[in-house]
This record gives sequence, C-alpha cells and structure tokens, in this order.
Amino acid sequence: MPPRLSALDASFLYLEAPTTPMHVGAVALFEQTDAGFTYERLVELVEQRIAMVPRYRQKVRHVPGNLARPVWIDDVDFDVAYHVRRSALPKPGSDAQLTELVARLMSRPLDHTRPLWEMYLVEGLDGGRVAVLTKTHQAMVDGISAFDIGQVILDVSAEQRPIAEELWMPRNEPTDSQLVLDALAESVARPGAIVENLRSAAGDAVATVGKVAGAAGQLVSMAWAASRRAPGTPLNVPISTQRRFAIARNSLEDYRRIRAAHGCTVNDVVLTVISGALRNWLMTRGEPVTSSASVRAMVPLSVRGEPDVPTSSGSLGNRVSSFLVDLPVGEPSPVVRLHHVTHAMLEHTSGGQSVSADALVRIGGFAPPTLHALGARAASGISRRIFNLVVTNVPGPQFPLYAAGARMQEMFPVVPLAKGQALAIGLTSYDGGVYYGFNGDRDAMSDVDVLAGMVDESLEELLGTVA
Repeated sequence: MPPRLSALDASFLYLEAPTTPMHVGAVALFEQTDAGFTYERLVELVEQRIAMVPRYRQKVRHVPGNLARPVWIDDVDFDVAYHVRRSALPKPGSDAQLTELVARLMSRPLDHTRPLWEMYLVEGLDGGRVAVLTKTHQAMVDGISAFDIGQVILDVSAEQRPIAEELWMPRNEPTDSQLVLDALAESVARPGAIVENLRSAAGDAVATVGKVAGAAGQLVSMAWAASRRAPGTPLNVPISTQRRFAIARNSLEDYRRIRAAHGCTVNDVVLTVISGALRNWLMTRGEPVTSSASVRAMVPLSVRGEPDVPTSSGSLGNRVSSFLVDLPVGEPSPVVRLHHVTHAMLEHTSGGQSVSADALVRIGGFAPPTLHALGARAASGISRRIFNLVVTNVPGPQFPLYAAGARMQEMFPVVPLAKGQALAIGLTSYDGGVYYGFNGDRDAMSDVDVLAGMVDESLEELLGTVA
C-alpha cells in the first residue's frame, strides 16, 4: 500500500489557493569556484543526494471519489532536469534584479502532477557569484522526519562527502481500483474517515482547519496574547497572486554586542530591530503610530541551547517553541522597545507558555530549509484572528557550508504568506551574518524594499546605546 499523506500534510493541499500557494523557499548565494559551479554540476549533485530525500522522487496521487487522503507514489517518469532549472541575470546582476526574479519564481504554483519541488541555479550575479533558489511544497517537509533538499546538497567542507550509489527502481503506480480498495479497507477500521475526507477535499473550510484545531487550541490556551484579536495594521489585507521580495544583511557580532550590553538574548535584539523597522516604515506611510501601537508577531523558534551558539554538526536545532509577541512599534526609544520585547519573551518562557515541537508541527511549522517550514505552517488557518505577521528566526551554523565545492556566502529564507497577510519575515544567522528575507504581496507591499532597508537604521539605533 502506498504511504498516505498525514491529515496535516493533506490539509496543505486542500488549503492551497491561487493567492496562497503552499510552498516555502530559500535563496543561497555561493562564490564561484575555479572548476565552476555550473548547472551540470548542480544536477549531478542533486542526482547523487536525492536518495537521502526519497519524497523528492514521489508525487501526489488522489484517491478516486476522495474516499481517503491522497497517497505518495513513485514518479515513474521522474526527470531531474525538469525540477533543477537554470536562469540568469544580465551581468552584472544586482541584488534588486535577483530579488525581483525570486519574487516572480515564488509566485508561480508548483505542478501537482509531478513531485512538488523545484530548484533554480541563477547565474550572472555581480562578483561572479551564483544563487540557488529552492522551492518546496509544505506537504513534503514536516520539519521533524523529512528534510528539505536544500540541506542535503550542503557539505561542511569543499570536499564533497562520499555518497553510496543507489540504483533506484520506481514502483509501479497503483490502479484506481487498488486505491479504492485500500480506502475501503481503512474505512472498516475508521468508519468516519470517508465522510471526513470527502468534506476536506470538497473545500469545507471548517473540516480542513479542523485538522489542526487540536494543536491550534493548545497554542491559543498557552499564548497570553491570543485572547485578544490582533491589532489592525496595513499588513492584514486581501492579497494577490504575485509577490515582492527584499533582503537585508547584518553582522551577527553587532547583535551580540547589544545582547551583552543589555543582558538579553540575540532573539530579543532581532525582534527589537524588526519593531524599529516596522515603526519607521509605518511612519513613512503616514499611518497613525500612537505610543501604544503594536504589531503582533507569531515567532516560532528553534531552541536547542543558545540561538547563536555554533554546533559541530551544523544542525539548526531539534526543538521548537512558538510565541505571540506584541512588537512595540509605538515606542520611540530603542532601549525601551528592547526592554518591552525582553520582558514579553521572559513572561512566555518563565510561564511555561511555549508550544512543544509536536504541537507546533501539528499546526504547521516553519518554512525553508526544513525548520523555516514550521513557522509558515503555523500561520495556516488562524493568522487573521490572532497575529499580524510571522517572523521565523532559525539559527544556523557559524562555520561555512559548501555545495559542489562552492562556499555558501549567504542564505535568505522565503516564508510564504498566509491568507490575509501581506508580509512574512524569515531570517537566518549563518557564519557570522544575519540574513533577512522579506516576502510581501506585490500590491499591498510595493515598498517592501523600503522596509528591508530600515533594518539597518533600526540596528544602528540600538548600537548607539552600546558604550
């Protein structure tokens, strides 16, 4: 019997709409090597490593009549060249040109008749660099047992780790009658399963969102801010099918200096920087920013030890906590903003109000490679009621990683938008840097690059308070 999608993974297929494609992404920039980081080398690397992520050679097959959740089946016509694609910018390609390309590629839905992922090698960047964009459906990556292919192509040295060769023989596709018989057999054990699947596949929002109700209920009961609706902001509007993307980059050492001076955590500094950037951005738009104004963020975090402590394995963490935090955008003082954020985070952690990894995965998880996917999933179905935007912060290894012998210089997450949310922010610390990715609706966030540029201003404000 082919493996069946979990209720959560199937819900991402049912919830997908033209304005809310359910894929996550990441943009990694690599320096060029003497041998050349070429398209052919990337395809060869993916072919060598894809056995480590078997799901990437499988596609979704729906059961006739929607009698049961869909199943994963081997793609007998799997073509790696279809999934690994090539693009280029006019030399010398700038950051602005790259982010415009990323926005356009991420706006396109994935082909559901094939394995639900794509990868792009982007050439022509200034300095001879190349970029690799990964794009993976959330149904494929659960953040715990399934990994994003963007992780498995990376090595801890320029010397590629040896991978045992594997002869892959796809299994024959099951017939419609086989799928129906399997579904009927399952219904004997679970008589209500057929009704549940028919309602979900038919687009019954209540039934679909009900799949995550248990975990969402745990989140709501544990988060202090969930008892009140999220503040009204220009971030919560109907969204279109198209996106804009912007990036910001800082030195991790600056965040550590602020942390040491004020006795907080690096994540507190990150949230304060975002608060300051949002404050300045709202003011440029002429929005009323009163002293009590706030923007509520859902902040899912990987929490294995200190967020900015290097690990020998390059792991991004093995536990996840999630918090609802009111970012004090109305506060003019950067120090007071930092104290507000620090106090809010201390209240959550000291009160035991974090959501366990298992509970967060049941709601949905972050987006990018792997751990960012959990934050994007957590936004599904409940975002318009209790928070304004998602901020995913995944600490990465503080040593260089490589793909095909090329050193990865930077990595920017692309967190998808939930219904009614015009902005999602992802960031990753890696090898001494902090890298932000701002994914915005093309119509509602025409000035997303302005917001990204205000990250530097907000960080400078905080640095000015350090002796």
